[in-house]
Amino acid sequence: MIPIQLTLKNFFSYREASLDFRGLHTACICGANGAGKSSLLEAITWAIWGESRAATEDDVINAGALEVRVDFVFQYNQQTYRVIRTRQKGGSGSLEFQIETSNNNFRSLTEKGVRATQQLITGHLKLDYDTFINSAYLRQGRADEFMLRRPNERKQILADLLKLDQYEVLAEQAKDSSRQFKAKAEQLDLSLQSIQTQLQQKEAIALQQSEIETQLQQLQQVQEIDRQQLQQLQSLQHQRQTWQQQLTWQRQQYQNLTQDCDRLQQDIATNQRQQQQLESLIAQESQITTGYTEYLNLQATEEALAGKFQAYQDAQQQKQQLQQQLTEKINEINLQIRQKQAKLEALSQQEAEIQETLNKSAEITTALEQLQRSRTRLAQLDKLQLNVSPLLQRRANLQTEINRAQARLTAKLEEINSSVSQLYNQSVRQPQLQSRVVQVDTQIEQLEKKRVYQQRVQEKGQERRNLQERLQENQHTYERQIAELTQKLEMLKTPDASCPLCDRSLDEHHWNHVVEKTQTQQQEAQQQYWVIREQLAECERQREELRQEYRQLSQELAVYESLREQRGELAAQLQASSEVQVRLQQITVEKELLERSLTIGNYAVDLQDELQELDEYLQELQYDEKTHALARGEAERWRWAEIKQAQLKDAVRRQGLLDAQKPELLGKIASLETALIELQTNSELAQKLADVQQGIAELNYERSHHNIILASLRQAQSWQFRYQELNQAKQQYPEVGDRITLLNQSLQERLTNQQGINHQIEAMVNQLAEMADPTGEIRSLEQQIQQRRQQLDSYIANLGRLQHQKSQIETLQTQYELQQEQLQEFKRQFRIYDELSKAFGKNGIQALMIENVLPQLEAETNNILSRLSGNQLHVQFVTQKAGKSTRSRSAKASVKNAKLIDTLDILIADASGTRPYETYSGGEAFRINFAIRLALARMLAQRSGTALQLLIVDEGFGTQDQEGCDRLIAAINAIASDFACILTVTHMPQFKEAFQTRIEVRKTNNGSQLSLLT
Repeated sequence: MIPIQLTLKNFFSYREASLDFRGLHTACICGANGAGKSSLLEAITWAIWGESRAATEDDVINAGALEVRVDFVFQYNQQTYRVIRTRQKGGSGSLEFQIETSNNNFRSLTEKGVRATQQLITGHLKLDYDTFINSAYLRQGRADEFMLRRPNERKQILADLLKLDQYEVLAEQAKDSSRQFKAKAEQLDLSLQSIQTQLQQKEAIALQQSEIETQLQQLQQVQEIDRQQLQQLQSLQHQRQTWQQQLTWQRQQYQNLTQDCDRLQQDIATNQRQQQQLESLIAQESQITTGYTEYLNLQATEEALAGKFQAYQDAQQQKQQLQQQLTEKINEINLQIRQKQAKLEALSQQEAEIQETLNKSAEITTALEQLQRSRTRLAQLDKLQLNVSPLLQRRANLQTEINRAQARLTAKLEEINSSVSQLYNQSVRQPQLQSRVVQVDTQIEQLEKKRVYQQRVQEKGQERRNLQERLQENQHTYERQIAELTQKLEMLKTPDASCPLCDRSLDEHHWNHVVEKTQTQQQEAQQQYWVIREQLAECERQREELRQEYRQLSQELAVYESLREQRGELAAQLQASSEVQVRLQQITVEKELLERSLTIGNYAVDLQDELQELDEYLQELQYDEKTHALARGEAERWRWAEIKQAQLKDAVRRQGLLDAQKPELLGKIASLETALIELQTNSELAQKLADVQQGIAELNYERSHHNIILASLRQAQSWQFRYQELNQAKQQYPEVGDRITLLNQSLQERLTNQQGINHQIEAMVNQLAEMADPTGEIRSLEQQIQQRRQQLDSYIANLGRLQHQKSQIETLQTQYELQQEQLQEFKRQFRIYDELSKAFGKNGIQALMIENVLPQLEAETNNILSRLSGNQLHVQFVTQKAGKSTRSRSAKASVKNAKLIDTLDILIADASGTRPYETYSGGEAFRINFAIRLALARMLAQRSGTALQLLIVDEGFGTQDQEGCDRLIAAINAIASDFACILTVTHMPQFKEAFQTRIEVRKTNNGSQLSLLT
């Protein structure tokens, strides 16, 4: 991957920036710390893979911005690609992937969705993010990550870089498969033992089946005789029940007619009473007509009085409105008069207050002279304070900084005390953590065995379910067959029945043959039906047992995932606790130093010396803040004289204004009183009010007379209702007479029908008395048939169970042979997967691959290191070393008994000899780190199937002296031909001057800015 163009918008510290890589081969990205050098490189990884050092996705967006965009153009395998990645703050993002066409335009390769497009980019580059940052990108602070780990951890890091974890996955899958096949073999062995025990019961089942068939045939013959006798008695009972139903119906008809007669008699009496009431009302016709006429006269009089009442109400309302308007105008003038009088009284009061102020003029003059003397003294002290105030401010600042230094040391001491307590508690917990890890591992191993057994239970339950479905289909088939045979037998029972199959007439011999054959088929189908029912019951019982067992296993396995998470947490805690003791010793030394500094006051020494000098100089100036405060208070105490002087001048001015306002107010009050008298006597409102009062007198309306007429009208209103009832009575009287006649006719008809039904009831009762009741005999026969049916069902069920057992034994024989073959296959599969789990494990293919890679890595590292060190350093990787041997009688036996331990030690050979890498520091350690890191980068790029065309080195030269920097620059120049582009990042001036091409990064108020210097 060769970079061509990078465009940033709101990425980390950049607002708007663009960098053209064309023509750059070896360049240095330089600038102050925090200017945004690493962010420029992070933009490349974020654009291609969406990965960066940011904790959350929104952290890559510049502060104050709402979206981020990175546009990166690069070349790979002679093709030019373009990646555009954007993101909205708090929202989603987008990803565009394009390829350059022949006409210098870009064609989109973007898939549907960001994830699919990301997979397409990774597939084109044949390089993922982890491989890139471990090969082409030597990130800041991670160049020596591989070297700083312990020897026994370096192998694991190398395995992670080589992505050998996929073999761990394969090893774990192989272990799971081997455990499953082992468990299946064990379960199958137990099943074969159970089947062999069941096969031994075959002869006993055949003998028991023969005895049950004989007993069943005898019971069926007796049952058939009782069933024929029951049918005859049921026919006789059916005829008797028919007569009883007819008798019940006739009695019901008789009762209905009786109820109709009673209802008609009640209706006749009701209509007769209504006819008498109508006759009485018609007899009062003259009295009702007179009362109704009087009601109409009163109604006309009331309407006339209502018109006068409305006019009276309108006149009264107009009178009230005029009176209200006149009262408002009078009140308005009275208000104005009161306001003017109040102003006149206020002027008199102000005049008295002004005179009192004028009487104090001599006292105010004396106070002003005293105020002037106090202010002169205060000015002298203020001048002295101007010289002293900066010194006092500096003294306060010094004291504050000294207190802060003491507070920082105290806070750091408290933090160290807390860390000491916490680290001590962690060191105490280490044995408990080890014990807990062993306990959790044991629990997880037991649960894994139960998971395998649960899977076998589930498979067996599925087999039982399939068998149950087949049995249910057979059951439905036999049910249909039994129903068809029963229908045939019913058809044959009818007189002159024909053959159910060919529809020809049957003589007695053929009829008996057909019936006997059909009954035999029915019995056989019934026997098979009961066998299937027994099999279904047994199958359901087995499924229920399997379900209960599966539920119990699920409950026990509910804690499996939580235990695995707990095991990971405990392992991490155990690993962290091994470093606690070293950290505890370091913190204890630091704590003792802090306590000694706080006790003797050995902190902020320069500040304490300066504070002492300031105190001595302030004593020489003899400035007293208390005296200054007393002078300020004295001047403030006499300041009232200035206020009183201003009040005295204002009093003289106000006295002149008062003398001019009094005559004007008196004239306005006299004018308002004259206007009030004119409004009450000769105004237009007063004249309108007099006219309205005269009109009310001319109406001559009396409310009491109107109320008397209304009371009389309400009393006479009842004649209106009586008059209406009279008219209705004249209409209803002929209708009621006709209705009484019709009701009498209906009553006579129902009495005649009632007599006829009574004669029929007596005849039916006599017939039923002559017929015998077979109910008791039928009940006895039904009980006998039911008891015998239960015996038959029991025999059929036993027979079905035995037949099922017999057929099951035959099936078990076949199953036994098949399971024998499966057992051998499971054992073979177990051996295969057991070997595969060992081959894929750490001591198999993984160890072999690491052993094959290390010589290549060692050779490449020494090639690069020779350029960096002037052939003074040489690297050797050691993968195994001798452990502690058991005690032996001789040195030869001790070497023989020594156990080899897997490790990855790095030995460095120099002019003084060979020693471990951990003994090196500073510039030599970094040169070794750089050589190994660059060798790893080349090896990882080759394994990923891509060429390492880009190399990025981020801040890796701070530990180098001048000679080391020169050699490092020479090494980079020496390997420059191996790369299309090399970018180095540094803030060291002597290092960046060694490069002809520099990319300067500086931070401004508008974000980080770029400039290319060649």
